[in-house]
Amino acid sequence: MKAFLLAGGLGTRLRPLTDNTPKCLLPVQGIPMLQIWFDLCRQYGIDEVLINVHCHGDAVRKFIEKNKDGLKVRLFEEAELLGSAGTVLANRDWVSTEKRFWVLYADVLTKANLHEMLAYHDRRAQIATIGVYEVPEPSRCGIVQIDEKGVVRDFVEKPEAPVGNLAFSGLMLATPALLNFISHRFPVDLGFHVLPQMVGRMAAYRIPDFLIDIGTLQNYRAAQELWPGRSQSQTQGGIRV
Repeated sequence: MKAFLLAGGLGTRLRPLTDNTPKCLLPVQGIPMLQIWFDLCRQYGIDEVLINVHCHGDAVRKFIEKNKDGLKVRLFEEAELLGSAGTVLANRDWVSTEKRFWVLYADVLTKANLHEMLAYHDRRAQIATIGVYEVPEPSRCGIVQIDEKGVVRDFVEKPEAPVGNLAFSGLMLATPALLNFISHRFPVDLGFHVLPQMVGRMAAYRIPDFLIDIGTLQNYRAAQELWPGRSQSQTQGGIRV
């Protein structure tokens, strides 16, 4: 199975840590984020990965060469950032014949059970399934409303007046039909430009396991203390500090 591992962000909120190190190689408890994701991919049957980068491409390439360990990994370097959805569209031929594929944000640290999310997606038969979890600061997130069948009925990225606290986690399963909702005007973002168009055509999977977005210094520092590690059992409850 294939997965986009989105790692092209500048990591400005993590400076000075990202001045010389790409965000995807920042360590959590001594282990680079990309290594954690590679382990997760192997655990859940993802054998082909495409990673997009904008800065520090050489560092990511060297890491991949030494640590892919059986994974087929493509590095997609963007001279200008295409946006999270733009990366997917630019590589549409890579997934256009797949039954479904993952889109994963590389700055998300999680113990989510991807087998369970995949089974949920296949039962719902929607264009896509997004992982969701409850957050204390919904104005910072993509906020969803879902119906009794788990179908997304509203999606607003970083709302000024949130109607709830159920947020997009940065984990998504999609079918090639997703490509039809992505504009060719770059940069194009999943949260702002694509997912709101897919209301009524995607499902929401509630993630009960540990999850934290390390995109800020506060969250990155918290992750060092909170992450249960690769070898420990899953921790109940999504977390956003």
